[in-house]
Amino acid sequence: MLLADMGARVIKVEQPGRGDETRSWGPPFAGGESTYFLSVNRNKESVTLNLKVPSGRDALERLLTRADVLVENFRPGTLDDLGFGYAALRVQHARLVYASISGYGQTGPLRDRAGYDAVMQAEAGLMSITGEAGGPPFRLGVAIVDLVAGLYAVQGILLALYARERTGVGQWVDVSLFDSAISLLSYQASAYLNAAFSPVRMGNRHPTIAPYDTVSAADGEFFLAVGNDGQFRRFCDVAGLTHLIADPRYATNPARVVNYDALCSEMAPALRSRPRARWIEELTKAGVPCGAVRAVPDVLADPQVQARRMIEAVEHAAAGLVKVLGVPVKLSETPGSVRTAPPTLGQHTDAVLREIGFDTGQIDRMHTDGAI
Repeated sequence: MLLADMGARVIKVEQPGRGDETRSWGPPFAGGESTYFLSVNRNKESVTLNLKVPSGRDALERLLTRADVLVENFRPGTLDDLGFGYAALRVQHARLVYASISGYGQTGPLRDRAGYDAVMQAEAGLMSITGEAGGPPFRLGVAIVDLVAGLYAVQGILLALYARERTGVGQWVDVSLFDSAISLLSYQASAYLNAAFSPVRMGNRHPTIAPYDTVSAADGEFFLAVGNDGQFRRFCDVAGLTHLIADPRYATNPARVVNYDALCSEMAPALRSRPRARWIEELTKAGVPCGAVRAVPDVLADPQVQARRMIEAVEHAAAGLVKVLGVPVKLSETPGSVRTAPPTLGQHTDAVLREIGFDTGQIDRMHTDGAI
């Protein structure tokens, strides 16, 4: 989708009669279409092909003669059995960038396992550090591993295309959900690898910055993100807690992390003395990062979302006018755009087949044979 946003022509190849499994993920549905599917499939065309039928494989082969990139997310080895593995295609299509997204990658003892986002959040340790201290582990409220794996795949594809400009040769981009999840451990992994510190669940508190947590105002919660000593001093000025600035327990960030419970006891009465909106106004004016804890509908109604064109509307073939999120990367000279709605299953099959040389009689037989 991100490549399509930036102008690439993306043809989504789906299983006839069933399609991408996310088409059935719901409710909620909009006009019979899964809102989950609608979220990540704009700007694409949908073609249905049965790769177990000779004419279906022929159609894919013809598409590959015109393609710069093939993206596949089967279990490792599946496309080898159908004749479309990387080893076979690199001989016939030397310039092709072949991107594989799988659960655990193309190598290693777990390569044959399937992978889903929540399983990866569990297996890669992300759930072990998400949730309240002493409480059960939680997964993030969006499919963060799926999304990050997609971002890494885009990065790998662009790097491979750039390299091809110099070498004339494509390459294999191997992205796994597991590797992507492991990469998200970031500073938590570093704490263990370099200081033998085993991370634990801490709620919204940050393990190495303080105060960096959800706090309670007089009428609700907001997030206070004091990232350095200067910000802490400004926070104390606004909060009327200037006596904390010279206290050696709180004078530096490492000291505040060690003495966080005592610091919370000092801050709590002051924070509860004013409404949330006033805190956010005064702290923002003082250059102290903070923000309200908002629900999704409130976020999507924010004027900043509108100003950044982060919601777009497009006409869908079945659901009518649907809204999708906008393009997050803003380019000054070659900006991306949301041009077409997510496709219905097989919406473009016949048109694309005609484009690559199939005549009406052949297409009719492919329908009859179950190839499309």
